[in-house]
Amino acid sequence: MAASPSTIIMPVENQVREMDAKILLSCVAAERGYPVLIGSRAYIHFAVASIPRGVYMAKSMKTRSIRMFKILNQLGHDILAWDEEGLLREPDEIYHRWRLSSVAMKRIAFLTTWGENNASAFRSFEGYENTPIKVTGNPRIDLLRPELREFYRSEAEAIREQFGNFILINTNFSKVNHYYPELGELKQAVEGKKSGKTEPYDIGKGRHKLAIFEHFKKMLPVFCDAFADYTVVLRPHPSESHQTWLDVAKDHPNLVVTNEGNVHPWLMAAKVVVANGCTTLVESAILGTAGVNYEPEAVAEYDFAITSDVSRRVSTLEELLKTVRSIVDGETGPLDYATRKAAMEPHIAALEGRLAADRMIDVLDEAGYGEKQPSAPPAIDRFCGWYHTKIRTYEKRINMNKRGHRNNIALHDHRYPGITAEEMLNTIDRFRQLLNRFHGLQVEKHSEHLYWIHK
Repeated sequence: MAASPSTIIMPVENQVREMDAKILLSCVAAERGYPVLIGSRAYIHFAVASIPRGVYMAKSMKTRSIRMFKILNQLGHDILAWDEEGLLREPDEIYHRWRLSSVAMKRIAFLTTWGENNASAFRSFEGYENTPIKVTGNPRIDLLRPELREFYRSEAEAIREQFGNFILINTNFSKVNHYYPELGELKQAVEGKKSGKTEPYDIGKGRHKLAIFEHFKKMLPVFCDAFADYTVVLRPHPSESHQTWLDVAKDHPNLVVTNEGNVHPWLMAAKVVVANGCTTLVESAILGTAGVNYEPEAVAEYDFAITSDVSRRVSTLEELLKTVRSIVDGETGPLDYATRKAAMEPHIAALEGRLAADRMIDVLDEAGYGEKQPSAPPAIDRFCGWYHTKIRTYEKRINMNKRGHRNNIALHDHRYPGITAEEMLNTIDRFRQLLNRFHGLQVEKHSEHLYWIHK
């Protein structure tokens, strides 16, 4: 009997941020003959015991990953992992504590990275034990490159038609303004409510983030008044509460608060992007949209240098209003491309050349997953994996009904509202037209929130 290729298991947590890039990555895998199961991370975990052996594509390797990674290995799945938050990161010591678990990392077969900077952070981690690291880039960046950014053109034009010339403000205060306040880790640290030991850095970072949050709250009404001739669109982080911003919108009809769709077409359509230490400033720099990093308080230990290096920096409200007015009036634009590129290259691979998605699937091909599945574990391990999947699913289903729990179904649906097979096929068709690839790929429903993509 001919060997079967490994199944690629593609979990998605934040749909608006991750789905398009992971469909692209799935298309590259399916094009090479891999069957791909894509969908809600929570629901993939519910189904994982019945999925043919393959490679689970993990977007993080924190302490919370340990239990699931063990189950995956017991069931015979290998793990390829990257850190979705590895582009903007804290100093190594803090990054290691916040984002990496030595126990989880031991179960990973391959690590891929945003760029060399991210790779160096993995190598310096005391729990790193020579897991192969491949500097591939991230498929989210592929979607911003010239050959693929037209993917969002029709959506960008529809947004521009709806809102005209608008200013985009992106916020990323989920750790101090979470959808569920009790899950705002840094705010909990500042208030002394975080369980376990609270490190001084966490309190300092929390106070800094809260201070920036307060500045944005004070800035927004003034900003809306100063740009009454423009629509101001504010997009909160996917896990952030909208209420603070909606309260401002009650008194400012030119303010729109929305988290609709992927942020990329909004970045393309905007006249200017205003944020503080947000990935969207880097994404804007790739697209060539002018970005302004509003830094009313700057602390090198807590801020991300790359967002300042690719944007126009302002420290006062007066400077912010003046700079944004200059940009919308056409007197000022983004920083020149050479400056932006020089700031990004240490952090982001695959800005040019082969797509990051191709480079990531190369890792699987080179390891032989295209010809065979991972070896079957001993029967006792498979039984333990099956048993612990059932127990874990039972626990998670109960927690979905607990308000304020991180597994609550309302929070799941907020981050993953769902996608139909038709919508997924439409996305694939748009990729096909732009790249002249992915011919003959099909989408079939597996179960609730899960789909197969295959030839």
